[in-house]
Amino acid sequence: MIPQHLHIALVGNPNSGKSSLFNSLTGMNQKVGNFPGVTVDKKTGFTDLGNGNEVKVIDLPGTYSLYPKRLDEWVSYRVLLNQDKDIHADAYVVVIDAANLKRNLLFCTQILDLKKPVVIALTMADLAKKKGIRIDIAELERELGVAVVAVNPRKGKGIAQLKKAIEQTLGGQYKVPVRDFIENKALASAAITDLQHMLPGVSDYSALHLLINHEGFELDAATQQKIEGIEQTHGFNPTKTQAAEILQRYGRIKHIMQVAVAEPDPLEQTLFTDKLDNVLLHPRWGYLILLGVLFLLFQSVFLLAQYPMDWIDTGFSAASGWLAQVLPEAWWSDLLINGLMAGIGGILIFVPQIMILFGLISLLEDTGYMARVSFLTDRLMRSVGLNGKSVMPLISGFACAVPAIMSARSIENRKERLLTILITPLMSCAARLPVYAILISLVIPNTYYWGWISLQGLVMMGLYLLGLVVALLVSYVAKWFIHIKEKSFFILELPIYRAPRWNNILHTMFSKARIFVTDAGKIIIIISLVLWGLSSFGPAGKMEAVEAQFAQATAAGTRPIEELETEYNTAKLENSYAGLLGKALEPAIAPLGYDWKIGISLITSFAAREVFVGTMATLYSVGEEDGEGQLLRDKMKAATRADGTPVFTLATGLSLMLFYVFAMQCMSTLAITKRETRSWKWPTIQLVYMTALAYAFSWAAFQIFS
Repeated sequence: MIPQHLHIALVGNPNSGKSSLFNSLTGMNQKVGNFPGVTVDKKTGFTDLGNGNEVKVIDLPGTYSLYPKRLDEWVSYRVLLNQDKDIHADAYVVVIDAANLKRNLLFCTQILDLKKPVVIALTMADLAKKKGIRIDIAELERELGVAVVAVNPRKGKGIAQLKKAIEQTLGGQYKVPVRDFIENKALASAAITDLQHMLPGVSDYSALHLLINHEGFELDAATQQKIEGIEQTHGFNPTKTQAAEILQRYGRIKHIMQVAVAEPDPLEQTLFTDKLDNVLLHPRWGYLILLGVLFLLFQSVFLLAQYPMDWIDTGFSAASGWLAQVLPEAWWSDLLINGLMAGIGGILIFVPQIMILFGLISLLEDTGYMARVSFLTDRLMRSVGLNGKSVMPLISGFACAVPAIMSARSIENRKERLLTILITPLMSCAARLPVYAILISLVIPNTYYWGWISLQGLVMMGLYLLGLVVALLVSYVAKWFIHIKEKSFFILELPIYRAPRWNNILHTMFSKARIFVTDAGKIIIIISLVLWGLSSFGPAGKMEAVEAQFAQATAAGTRPIEELETEYNTAKLENSYAGLLGKALEPAIAPLGYDWKIGISLITSFAAREVFVGTMATLYSVGEEDGEGQLLRDKMKAATRADGTPVFTLATGLSLMLFYVFAMQCMSTLAITKRETRSWKWPTIQLVYMTALAYAFSWAAFQIFS
């Protein structure tokens, strides 16, 4: 029996299968947060090693060596060097890609020399076999001195053996190798000895890293000064020491490769994956294939989601109509039907589209195609001041700008990182999807070409591409105004092509739907209820005047009661607090084709763009009799101005779509930009330039199509 409350950490190179192993070990028993003090994702979970031995698993960010360059690599580095006060691991599972053993062994042997309890999980053995690589695991164990277990996390193979090896290592049955993998003390003998006198118990290799990177650790001023003194006394040169260490390690790794690994002739025929890359990464065909993939993605969002969306919409409308018939006329029944029910319906109707969109994006990521997109677009990105690493934050921006801006920390070059942060909000995030969907269904005919190409899907794709194209143009212009001179390099390892993990895709779909319903839903419901109050009540004098006018017209009996009730509801809404707020904003937005109701939605959706739909649902429910459960889109389509002309014409619809493509309608994005740039300057610039773009494009669209 091992001690309770132990922690194991998963470490390894990027794309080595570490995340798959984490998911296999922890299953659904996991959570995602942030590492203390930084915005790097922290995944933790629990796994049962057997006999009731449950341990906590921490998935540390991937890194290629113990010489960190990016912020996420520094997170792993500090934990490995025992310099993180909040995170401690009792043992490490080093994940090694069997198909790239030589490169992966560099990081592995560095960890071994830190004198950590280590278990090696050998992944990608099936790919290595396809490449003709044969690994003698027993010989590899003898050379490294620690347990080596071949695993296939996707199929669950080797997981039981890995858990047993972890349990044995934690229980002390596998000892930490006494001898260093290389002679670390020989690299800087005197300096290491002096530092070990100052900090007893530190291994030779840990002492070497304290000498090299002590400035990056939270050591007290006296310790920092003493280490600096040791460096100066012995003329310690970090760069030369690092280079000498790497050369020595690869020399020893070469020996391991000779005795434990059989590799094929490099002139043998390339794998199918290499041939596939020749097509997907082709300078011409690669871009056409990418456009084709995006085309199919957005067509699928509309085609597959159409029926479940209609079912949800019809169900809520029928439920609202039934409640209107059975409940008495009172303020609380009006609140329930036109406030709460309208808000919930405005949330759930878009769940199918969100699930399908994220499911398809997860499918592309799982197969390895997303990384190819970064590689393919590097040249284009560089022409506008970015690099290939900017693509992943931009693609992530299609989901949500907040984590996308956080992920820009992986971009080492400060100028490219800042440009990426500035333009990422122009990517059409998931919050815009409900807005696009309702507006497209209102003003774009549900036409199909050749029986399967949806015009509405083409318009949706056009909005997404427009945001991307304008983002690149903004970056091209902005690069001339940001005066940061720093060299940039783009190094990316392409993961192998894999069959998608359907369980993972389904988990992502339901997870994103849950986040939308719980997180965004809370905001939408609260705003819907507040809007109901603002739309149902107003200044006493104005509301009394409306009441008196309606009573007088009813008493006269010269007009049908249904017509009078419609006029009464409209007049009551216009004189409510919400109506007065919208009327005050109307002169500024009238050139864009918007009325005062749309003006209210622009204000409320600044908290979250998807609130637009909930706002419309609440306003049109409050402003109209809805006894028969009329669909929201039908209400909006039937809406008219004072002169009797329809509100949502093609010109107004296109203007509003373009406004939401470009406008910074998200307080959270501004807050995270301030946090990442540590200044209010850049979020202010974002707000100003995006609002200007939104107004200009919307005005132009309304003038052209009206």
